[in-house]
Amino acid sequence: MDKLKVFETFASVATRGSLSAAARAEGVAPAIIGRRLDALESYLGVKLLVRTTRRINLTHEGSAFLENCQRLLSDVANAEDSVSAGGLKASGHLRITAPAGFGRRHVAPLVPLFHAQNPDVKISLNLSDRVIDLAAEGFDFAVRVGDLPDSSLVSVRLADNRRLCVATPAYLALRGTPLQPSDLLRHNCLTLSSDASQTRGWAFQMPGPEGPSVTHLRPQGPLDCSDGQVLHSWCLAGFGIAWRSTWEVESDVQSGHLVAVLNDFAAPPNGIYGVFPQRKHLPLRLRLWIDFLKHHYALPSTWQSAT
Repeated sequence: MDKLKVFETFASVATRGSLSAAARAEGVAPAIIGRRLDALESYLGVKLLVRTTRRINLTHEGSAFLENCQRLLSDVANAEDSVSAGGLKASGHLRITAPAGFGRRHVAPLVPLFHAQNPDVKISLNLSDRVIDLAAEGFDFAVRVGDLPDSSLVSVRLADNRRLCVATPAYLALRGTPLQPSDLLRHNCLTLSSDASQTRGWAFQMPGPEGPSVTHLRPQGPLDCSDGQVLHSWCLAGFGIAWRSTWEVESDVQSGHLVAVLNDFAAPPNGIYGVFPQRKHLPLRLRLWIDFLKHHYALPSTWQSAT
């Protein structure tokens, strides 16, 4: 039995819904398709399809086997397509997701550049602050900012991420510069709404008798919002002090539009990660994408020139 051919036949019948449709697509008699399916079910020892005169339905085992078959056939196709003119060439469909704010600034601009280097790769980018289930929703790769929860996903650290307390020079001239975290209680702090993230508050590294430790404060202010980009805009407008990620405000600090305060109390950096489902062999397009991000995120200009 030619396993690959039989797997292709099974996937074709399952997706097209009939033996005759699969036979027409392949240019063979329906009886040949039927014999291949019989041989496959006999080899596996399970029933994959329930065939009637009107339609074909997948059994529970058939549905599970179809998913694995499609993944296997896709990997085989990618392996065949990856060899071009004696060299490796990425191809196929790369499905990426990232947080909305970070994705707009630091993922979306890189996608066309990656495609220019790998024109045979189709790229779909999803920007959402919802934590997406990669396997369930068919994504190959996600960017995650901050500490990662335990999961079955594989992660690679792409860059460090720190959070800074920032304000405009005009605000600090008017209200004074905080010298220690407790001084924030006397300032207008621009905070995320309670239904957003950062539920533990703003993190600071404080000295102690047994060494420094991270403490969380929940400063207050007259303005809060569930959208971090709005807080960034309010901060640039001089309405108060915000606690923002370096990926968002580094260029503003470099340009002098914002000033970082309380740097001596900044908490240790967390990470910007790439995560993907557990796989023994990653497709070339995904390996190249990860290397591409790591290269660009290692460049200081990536964070300093973003707008």
